[in-house]
Amino acid sequence: MTLEEFERRIMTVAVASPICDIPVVVRLTSTAIKLRIGVLNGDFMDAFYNEQTGTTAYALIRGTERIFGADNAGGWHVHPFADPTRHDPLSAEITFADFMIEIEQAVK
Repeated sequence: MTLEEFERRIMTVAVASPICDIPVVVRLTSTAIKLRIGVLNGDFMDAFYNEQTGTTAYALIRGTERIFGADNAGGWHVHPFADPTRHDPLSAEITFADFMIEIEQAVK
C-alpha cells in the first residue's frame, strides 16, 4: 500500500463517520504518514503508516493518554479500552473501518 492509498482510506472512513472531524496530515515523510482525526467528544485519533516497514497503528487518545489502539508491531494486536497497556493478539489485520466501528460504539 502506498502513503496516498493509506491517506485515502483514512479520509474515506473518517468523512463518512458522524463522530469525526476531517482528518489532518500532521506528519509526512517520503516513507511515512501520520493523520490526526478529531472526535466530537474532544478525543482524537492518530493513524500512522510506514510504507517502508509496513507498520500501521491506530490510537484513540484522550488528553495525552491512549485509551484504545491497534497496531501490527509484532503482529496485529489491540490495546483494549479496559487496559490499553495490554496487547491482545488478533488473528487478522484490523482496518481503520473496523477500528472506527469500535470507536463509534464506545463514544455513543
